Amino acid sequence: MNGAPVAVERDGAVAIVTLNRPERRNALDAKTKAALRGALEDVAADAAVRAVLLTGAGGAFCAGQDLAEHAAALRGDPAHAFDTVEEDYAPVVRLLATMDKPVVAAVSGTCVGAGLALALACDLRVLAEDAVFGTAFSAIGLSCDSGLSATLTRSVGEARARELILLAEPFGAEQAVAWGIAGRVVPRDEVGAEGRALAARLAAGPTAAYAESKRLIAQAWERDLGATLAAEARAQARLGLTADHAGAVEAFLAKRKPVFEGR
Repeated sequence: MNGAPVAVERDGAVAIVTLNRPERRNALDAKTKAALRGALEDVAADAAVRAVLLTGAGGAFCAGQDLAEHAAALRGDPAHAFDTVEEDYAPVVRLLATMDKPVVAAVSGTCVGAGLALALACDLRVLAEDAVFGTAFSAIGLSCDSGLSATLTRSVGEARARELILLAEPFGAEQAVAWGIAGRVVPRDEVGAEGRALAARLAAGPTAAYAESKRLIAQAWERDLGATLAAEARAQARLGLTADHAGAVEAFLAKRKPVFEGR
């Protein structure tokens, strides 16, 4: 892997986006945040990419904001030290959460602060046994950012989210699964392959349906039941006109495996 702070490779229809500052546990400095945003914009716009895998190099996922850089910003220009929240973190999280293709996070080692927020913005997560999570923000006198107040609460419930955010105590992979953050834990040396396999499975699936489902899930928190039912009906009507749906119905009747093309 080259010295770029974010590396992107292709494995068929899967784009693997790797945070690449292993010497800093993939902490997010300005160059890394800009590179990550650019990489996600590129893969989101690439029709040949049908699923995305987000991971970290060197045995860690992401240690959150690079605090050495942040301390320098506080000393040099404190009035603008937090511009990065809206200028960098918000667009990255929005890209992960809303792109019209599934995103998988393969998480090993450290996953704290904004790193945890990035993982939770993905659609699915595969965890290594050694993964260690934490919200971290209150430990340095801050409230959370990068959507964590929403994504963590939706994953674990309000009571536990309050505890995790206010106390900032670390927790492990098994706890993360038990609390609903992820569905599977694998040995550390298998997390990359498991993440790729899951992303490849999604890439071969009905990506148009995945995109509609992502929007319905995200918007369900803001709608009452009537609005949800209406939105589901509109989504079904759109998908009912796709070649994927028609082909899958014919494949079912013919007792053969469907082939999905995302159209």
